[in-house]
Amino acid sequence: MAEVTFATAINQALHTAMEFDNSVICYGLGATDPKAIFGTTSGLEDRFGPSRVFDTPTSENAMTGIGVGAALGGFKPVMVHQRLDFFLLAMDQLVNSAAKWHYMFGSQNSVPITIRLIIGRGWGQGPTHSQNLQAWFAHVPGLKVVMPTSPADAKGLLLSSIFDPNPVIFLEHRWLHQSVGEVPSGDVRVPIGMAKVVREGADLTIVSASYLTVEALQASKALAEEGVECEIVDLRTLSPIDWPTIRDSITKTKRLLALDSGAQTGSIAGEIIARAAMEFHDDLLVGPRRLAMPDVPEPTSFGLTRGFYVRSSNIFQEVMNMLGKTPKSGVNPLVEPTPHDVPGTWFKGPF
Repeated sequence: MAEVTFATAINQALHTAMEFDNSVICYGLGATDPKAIFGTTSGLEDRFGPSRVFDTPTSENAMTGIGVGAALGGFKPVMVHQRLDFFLLAMDQLVNSAAKWHYMFGSQNSVPITIRLIIGRGWGQGPTHSQNLQAWFAHVPGLKVVMPTSPADAKGLLLSSIFDPNPVIFLEHRWLHQSVGEVPSGDVRVPIGMAKVVREGADLTIVSASYLTVEALQASKALAEEGVECEIVDLRTLSPIDWPTIRDSITKTKRLLALDSGAQTGSIAGEIIARAAMEFHDDLLVGPRRLAMPDVPEPTSFGLTRGFYVRSSNIFQEVMNMLGKTPKSGVNPLVEPTPHDVPGTWFKGPF
């Protein structure tokens, strides 16, 4: 075990996979740039050469098509986009080629491509540079969608994604890249499709993913001061969803709050609420609730982004409402940080 950043953990996974299997290639806009995409591709070209690690033209659809073709030809491509938004130009290659190939051709061949997409926000990112469209990808049959929170899961899930025979969308929140955690060395794969209980509690289940798990953990500390113990289920994978882990937690706590960094309508949180209402209705003491983004494009203006995103303060208040409680002090102890488009002072990350 060693304490490393989320970005370093991804870098370790790429080095490990490329050492283990010569068919693994890594490419994308900025892959060989000095900044190395938050440091995640650092040293790869020097170690494995320009035939396996290379930059690309700003031609997302064409380069994704090349990756799909390479995957069909025996390679395991890892393609990276510095923003999820840029990848939208390649949805045809993803949805109509990569995701469908295994099914359409009678399981005779598959497309083992991993597509790393960076999400998250910061000053002035606006409607076209900060979208969280994980629900869109999870809706497509044939795609796996991975969204890690911790450095250890980033490494383990990326390794599993690279060696999975199916196409995998691997979503990284930019605020997580400089978060730190203990990461084991070597080829330590974390199974795709398994959620993780990152905090145990008996009063209410919070289901979250990626950076919102960090906010949920912060909220849970303040809630514990109020005598409320939340259980937090970090999904880690959005397709397939680990329903048994969610069910076990709901059966235990009898209450459910689902969090989502995407727009509310059609969200992963909505899917979790629907499934819970249908299958776990008799276990619930109160109606399940969700916190997600408003159904409007994300603003660019610093003023308009105030109060726009789900934060630990929102989670704290919603949990208290569900339990019919008021804070001991009479006010919410958690507030939106200043400035509000960065994590709280309790969290380290690139803003």
